[in-house]
Amino acid sequence: MALYVYKFGGTSVGSVERIKAVAEKVKNAHDKGDQIVVVVSAMSGETNRLVALAKEMQPQPTDRELDVLLSTGEQVTIALLSMALHHIGVEAKSYTGPQVRILTDSAFTKARIREIDEANIRADLEAGRVVVVAGFQGVDEHGNITTLGRGGSDTTGVALAAALKADECHIYTDVDGVYTTDPRVVPKARRLEQITFEEMLEMASLGSKVLQIRSVEFAGKYNVKLRVLSSFMEGNGTLITYEESEMEKALISGIAFNRDEAKLTLTGVPDLPGVASKILGPIAAENIEVDMIVQNISAHGTTDFTFTVNRNDFARAKNVLEGLKADLGGSTTVIGDNTIAKVSIVGVGMRSHAGIASTMFKVLANEGINIQMISTSEIKISVVVDEKYLELAVRALHTAFGLDQQ
Repeated sequence: MALYVYKFGGTSVGSVERIKAVAEKVKNAHDKGDQIVVVVSAMSGETNRLVALAKEMQPQPTDRELDVLLSTGEQVTIALLSMALHHIGVEAKSYTGPQVRILTDSAFTKARIREIDEANIRADLEAGRVVVVAGFQGVDEHGNITTLGRGGSDTTGVALAAALKADECHIYTDVDGVYTTDPRVVPKARRLEQITFEEMLEMASLGSKVLQIRSVEFAGKYNVKLRVLSSFMEGNGTLITYEESEMEKALISGIAFNRDEAKLTLTGVPDLPGVASKILGPIAAENIEVDMIVQNISAHGTTDFTFTVNRNDFARAKNVLEGLKADLGGSTTVIGDNTIAKVSIVGVGMRSHAGIASTMFKVLANEGINIQMISTSEIKISVVVDEKYLELAVRALHTAFGLDQQ
């Protein structure tokens, strides 16, 4: 007998008909003798509706009360799915996060899970029931309802799979797995049978929207096998695991990209100890995340300092830098560009193969694409290019590294 945790997102439970379809899928697995825990999100659009209601009452809603409100979305779904299961002859029981006792810290709207009391769930599974749990929510030590922030239902699913030592955690989405890149950009992109946690973390952090980073981190930490599947078609999906040995030894597993990038450069910065801190300290104080950083070699006692931020933070970051010019001294000027994009190649095969970077750069040069910035890690190379060349770059690299469907 295998134990599986299934997680269904908002589009998968977006209507009564889809909830009934989820119930049938769960019944088929349960009828085979598997133990099933189902984690669900709110119905698609419901969380946005609740946020809009909150803002009608209070332009900046109180975090604690916002969590109380938002947690009701998943409560509706668990009740409806349990009813649908009862109707087709499957004994099921629903739990909110607090009822399970998914204990979190007290960071409202972005709480983190501390521990899970899985005793009641185990008892229900042993009694032959399907357990339906509200994703995205928990309770703090003071009894307050908390929510886990963006991607919280994925994290709930993985955390329950870890606590229950499930055989696999299945994340059902509107795509049938993890692809070598976005098929809307590269029609020849293909679904991966398997990918490592490391590669998936890089892909998620670099712009792939299939899984939230927190859930992949959690799965990697507790060695929970993840499988990404489609809610709307049958298939094996993509398995995310540590087990590299059984995988095809591909150099590159995928190409990620992000259009939401902007670049800022301070020219003529005095090249003195602590100057990077003087620049990035005020940026961090504004809660602006910095991605890639390049500092040029000093010439005549000054240097140029360039970094990238999310495009949504571009205007705020530029204002911060304008305010710093007087403190930095010299002939410092600020140059901004919010028409850039980041393209990244990812693969554990890079560890044991030289020449990956030179191949990437040669491919881009042959297409007439200028590289503005470069960042590397053990299993990833990222470059910043002009946004207008993004899709050309992705397609050329996808072909060059043998990722096209044959």
